[in-house]
Amino acid sequence: MDDLIARLSQCTLCAERFAATATGHRPNPVVWFRPGARLLIASQAPGLRVHEANTPFWDQSGKRLRDWLGLEEPAFYDRSRVAIVPMAFCFPGYDAKGSDLPPPAICAKTWRAPIIDALDSVRLTVLIGGYAQKWHLGTKTSVTDTVRAWRDHAPSVFPLPHPSWRNTAWLKRNPWFETDLLPVLQARVKEVMDDPA
Repeated sequence: MDDLIARLSQCTLCAERFAATATGHRPNPVVWFRPGARLLIASQAPGLRVHEANTPFWDQSGKRLRDWLGLEEPAFYDRSRVAIVPMAFCFPGYDAKGSDLPPPAICAKTWRAPIIDALDSVRLTVLIGGYAQKWHLGTKTSVTDTVRAWRDHAPSVFPLPHPSWRNTAWLKRNPWFETDLLPVLQARVKEVMDDPA
């Protein structure tokens, strides 16, 4: 896995693509996994703050996600137990209107299968957003429908909406997420994180 991490950290597949975005930035893969991780967080792609900090979920979305999981920062960022593997490892950039661009498909096509294969100790996978849910579950349903059907995938997989502030209205429209899903998820996260094996 060390070779895989080293090659991913130096990836420049999307250099031309990123240079052509409104942000005109360079690739900066945010790599956050190691052998032995038991919790896999499969997310979308780093945002600008994560790109600058080189640390996943280093923003308000990360605070909300840690609250959802019931994890404090030290546990969340413990690579020996938690692997954070987005669908694209670099910040995709903004379009001309300032909206996030989607994760480039070539990233998942190139890196995802070998990384997932190498993470052979994972016992719980958290799928954040539609891109990760489609890749891992093969689902074609909306994020809302996929998350609503969370019992079909638990206890080994939990689909979640993105923890962005943009989804605050979604959370208000779907109170079952916080009352029904989150307590079960938090109990499962605690079980997986506390297991000494």
